[in-house]
Amino acid sequence: MAKTENGFILALDQGTTSSRSIIFDNQLTPIAIAQKPLNIITPKAGFIEQNANDIWQTQISTAQEVIAKAGLLATDISAIGITNQRETTIIWHKKTGKPVAPAIVWQDRRTHQWCRDWRDKGFDAKIQQITGLRIDPYFSASKIVWLLNQNPKLRQQALAGELAFGTVDSWLLFNMTGEHSIDITNASRTMLMSLQTGDWSDELLDLFDIPKTMLPTIKPSDGDFGVTKQGMFGKQIPVTAVLGDQQAALYGQGCNRAGMAKSTYGTGCFLLMNTGDKPCVSHQQLLTTVAWQTTEANHTRQPNRHEPSGKLPNLLKPLQNLQRNKKTSVTQTQYALEGSVFMAGAIVQWLRDNLGMIARSEDIETLAAQVPDSQGVTLIPAFTGLGAPYWRADATARLIGLTRGTTKAHIARAALEAIALQAYDVLIAMQKDSPVPLHELRVDGGAANNNILMQFQADILNVPVLRPTTTESTAKGVALLAGQAVGLYDDTSIGESWQLDRIFEPKMALSERQAIVEQWQFYINQLLNEQN
Repeated sequence: MAKTENGFILALDQGTTSSRSIIFDNQLTPIAIAQKPLNIITPKAGFIEQNANDIWQTQISTAQEVIAKAGLLATDISAIGITNQRETTIIWHKKTGKPVAPAIVWQDRRTHQWCRDWRDKGFDAKIQQITGLRIDPYFSASKIVWLLNQNPKLRQQALAGELAFGTVDSWLLFNMTGEHSIDITNASRTMLMSLQTGDWSDELLDLFDIPKTMLPTIKPSDGDFGVTKQGMFGKQIPVTAVLGDQQAALYGQGCNRAGMAKSTYGTGCFLLMNTGDKPCVSHQQLLTTVAWQTTEANHTRQPNRHEPSGKLPNLLKPLQNLQRNKKTSVTQTQYALEGSVFMAGAIVQWLRDNLGMIARSEDIETLAAQVPDSQGVTLIPAFTGLGAPYWRADATARLIGLTRGTTKAHIARAALEAIALQAYDVLIAMQKDSPVPLHELRVDGGAANNNILMQFQADILNVPVLRPTTTESTAKGVALLAGQAVGLYDDTSIGESWQLDRIFEPKMALSERQAIVEQWQFYINQLLNEQN
């Protein structure tokens, strides 16, 4: 599609702790932002919920606010892109449009026993073969089953075809456009989608007893997601792109070739490595996921310089020649390996809200800078279990190595080191799975602005860490894709807009790095062995 000169993109960035809206101009530069906080509800241990109506209300109010803040009219907005917290599960009534239960957040662990039972039955390999994922409470499938099993009335309504399921993107689209659809990156995180077909797996739906009538229509990431309802804005605006937040960050960081990787430091820490147009099967307990799926009519795929090699199971053949909305244009799919760390910025929130050690999250850097190291203090932040590469939902947090001389500064330092060490575990596993070596790590997210954390990350990985001038990679990624769909941007846009703020070069001596890693792995293994 030929590139146009004028226009703006409205990016909706619905996260775990806030809803944000950002407007990007025709140079892919953010010009205005509006943000509202979002409450998390924890009714009991392991239960993490949100009010689905609050998710929608905070998101639409920021969208309307940011247009006014930018001094624009709705007629100036060329398209909308949506990026969202993934796996969070919402079920609503199709006729009334009202949620029938609280949204179950991706961090929720209430389905731990259900997942463990299925693993004990020997289904882990089958699930990985079909979906690229592991059986874990993290994903949407077990959350749907829990909701239907806990309330016989909901099960009855689901069987009658009265209920709709969706991840957060589906919920926003339903309220915004009236469509019941989902983009393929979010669908690939439900533990219900087949990587072979790019559609829902009838085998898994039967296995888990989930009515197919509940599920949304899967579309490419730059699919036709409809237009906003009349009266919502000054004009009806098309929604032209949807990406899960981590895939959007990968796209926004320009990681469009196999072997390129990014780490997003938000509530959790999410590391994705592009593996090209063939899915890479993990043997290190990582996840195989769809990075994005684009339509040739909208976007010419950048060629990969490195392609993963090796034989792949038949059920993990790449998605080829899928039809987009019954048109003749074919789609191109990129895949990624992913490692999910459940607690990153959330550790800092714990120090702030639960322990009162800091007044603001950004204060942790000043506190940690008071000491040169953690003086042997180690934090294992398994507050919601351990994610990749361990996948232990039953693991609990612990703080080790305290002495009479331990101060708040040492604990703050240990908290930052715990974020980086979890990322280290994931990236080492990725290197074992991927034939392409990691030469650099691109970073984004709020905690990427913490210089102590970024330097320690570079030291412990022994590779340069690259921080761009804007760490808004998530919103930027979906804005880029939405703009490409309407011709506002082309394939050179991300390269032209990505600017380096700082490179953190490794400085740590090999002996010190080894000592830190060995101590970390000793405590992790001790924890896992004790809780077997």
